[in-house]
Amino acid sequence: MTSCIKLEVHTDDRTPHKWIVALGEDVFRRFLSQGNPAVHKAFGDGSLFSPLLFGKFFDPSDAFPLWEFESDVLLSHLQSTGQSSVDWLQTDQAYVLKAELPGVGKNQVQVSVENGKIVEISGQWKEQRDPRAKDWRSGHWWEHGYVRRLELPEDADWRKTEAYLSNDVFLEIRIPKNPSTCDISHGNGAATKNSEAM
Repeated sequence: MTSCIKLEVHTDDRTPHKWIVALGEDVFRRFLSQGNPAVHKAFGDGSLFSPLLFGKFFDPSDAFPLWEFESDVLLSHLQSTGQSSVDWLQTDQAYVLKAELPGVGKNQVQVSVENGKIVEISGQWKEQRDPRAKDWRSGHWWEHGYVRRLELPEDADWRKTEAYLSNDVFLEIRIPKNPSTCDISHGNGAATKNSEAM
């Protein structure tokens, strides 16, 4: 039986100081070498949240211009070995991202759009021990959760972003393209002539 739920896409997350601690390559390699199975599920090869997803190290808390690249090109090293659980594409109507989330218990994934320019996918896989501690996203966030921040294309209609979670594992995000940015030259030119006459 397949279960699919529509996730709320947050547009008002104004948490100060989140993602300010950068994840460096040396720190990541030491962290991954600890052998924790949950860490490997969250950040291992082929995961959307892996800093090595694109073939070289890239901090997932930095915004990446995903839709400027073809998934076949960026993920070729993973797709050839069947390790990729991520795909993205664009149609005439929308930008789409599909990813399998880390299987570390019930996914508490959050999707938000920051300032209309960045879509952020994050989740916490380990509770903080000290309840008085700051938000997990403001410190060494990788010790408690995962994130992937993606730059939105200029023609993305971010206000209509939709996110779905199937079977608590498969995430799909759809960001419609803004129809007002269509090229006017495809029309008959009447709209341009009328607007010039005003």
